[in-house]
Amino acid sequence: MPSVDPRPNLIFILADDLGYADLGCTGARDAANQPVDVSPRLDAMTAQGVRFTRGYSNSAVCSPTRFALATGRWQYRLRGAAEEPIPSVHGDKVLGLPPSHPTLPSLLRDAGYATALVGKWHLGYPPHFGPRMSGYEEFYGFHAGGADYFAHCDPRGRPDFWVNETEHQEEGYLTDLLSRRAVDFVERQSADKPFLLSLHYSAPHWPWLTRDDAEESRRIAGIGKHIDGGSLAVYQRMIHHMDEGIGWVIDALERQGMTENTLIVFTSDNGGERYSNNWPFVGQKMDLLEGGIRVPLVARWPARIPAGTVSELPNLTMDWAATFLDAAGVAAHPDYPLDGMSLVPAFADAQWQPQRDLCWRMKHRNQRALLRGDWKYLQVDGIEYLFNVAEDPRERANLRERQPERLAELREAWSAWDATLPPIPEDAKVSLVFTTKELPQATF
Repeated sequence: MPSVDPRPNLIFILADDLGYADLGCTGARDAANQPVDVSPRLDAMTAQGVRFTRGYSNSAVCSPTRFALATGRWQYRLRGAAEEPIPSVHGDKVLGLPPSHPTLPSLLRDAGYATALVGKWHLGYPPHFGPRMSGYEEFYGFHAGGADYFAHCDPRGRPDFWVNETEHQEEGYLTDLLSRRAVDFVERQSADKPFLLSLHYSAPHWPWLTRDDAEESRRIAGIGKHIDGGSLAVYQRMIHHMDEGIGWVIDALERQGMTENTLIVFTSDNGGERYSNNWPFVGQKMDLLEGGIRVPLVARWPARIPAGTVSELPNLTMDWAATFLDAAGVAAHPDYPLDGMSLVPAFADAQWQPQRDLCWRMKHRNQRALLRGDWKYLQVDGIEYLFNVAEDPRERANLRERQPERLAELREAWSAWDATLPPIPEDAKVSLVFTTKELPQATF
């Protein structure tokens, strides 16, 4: 009889630009402001596990968050993460995740885990960077920050679909292709060897295309930021397609008898964009306001997480690298200590609340933020703010004049944290999807 490895299987599912209230379990609404059944499988997974109400992304834009997830460390330690986000610079030798840097997948692979990335990489381009150079044994997906769902090309119209290092051609809607590949990976696993599956969807990132929108894909020719398309209904349908695929993966786990000892996590790389619902927060992708960094976050592990749990523990994306390593009994590399914190204690105790500061910085608008408990220090364009995000989640009551001592304390704490990291390079670039020339934007 084959042996059974007691270590958990690990699945990390990452949506792209999903807003805090874009799931049913976090308050999704349609255009008539009525509840909408957009994510039944994720809602069910939430009921079977834990929902973190104060999950934060490491950045308000995608590739910096992905650096933090991969390394379990502040993304600011690596030059490539200073880009907001990494542009489509093929062949660049600097802007990427160095293959020499230990990662969550490389540490787990070396400890005997099977590892695969299905979906978006966005941590640098071959030949100098790539998923299989950073710990993933299998790769099926794309390198760029976005992909056309039918043409399978990057935002400049260049083909960008790969199996390992080989260009790949396959007809179909990208979200479904990624979901089916994830199912295939799960079905090829056995009980004697645990696995890490990173399922990083492009959904619901633009272009705004559902399974029925192949003609719209042809119209935009796989190029551009789709400023002239989409709708709330289309956007929510894209989320539903992703949710359906996640259900296929969960069903595959059940067929394999792996449900009980598999830790599945679902979240977003940053706050939502144009069609997203970030309620009750203000701001969106590219903002260090809550709407740009507070993200939906749910986890299920029947062997360890009681059903129906809700945790108010503030946490960051990079904490999940520490959590997965802890769950697997794998140590971090001694030369690259983790900045993230394992959340495993929160699985047994929903009230677990260790005290620490969560910090952010961005070149865009010279933004700074520090969260300490319910208090948030924020600076945008050189202007300072102080908010109590528990009492005022919309960040409308600036308390800096009423509590100058607290403002000074948090400002000093942010500066002390910032001093431990390399400065933002002068040549780091900010790439905005749209400005007021394309779409009107509300002041926050």
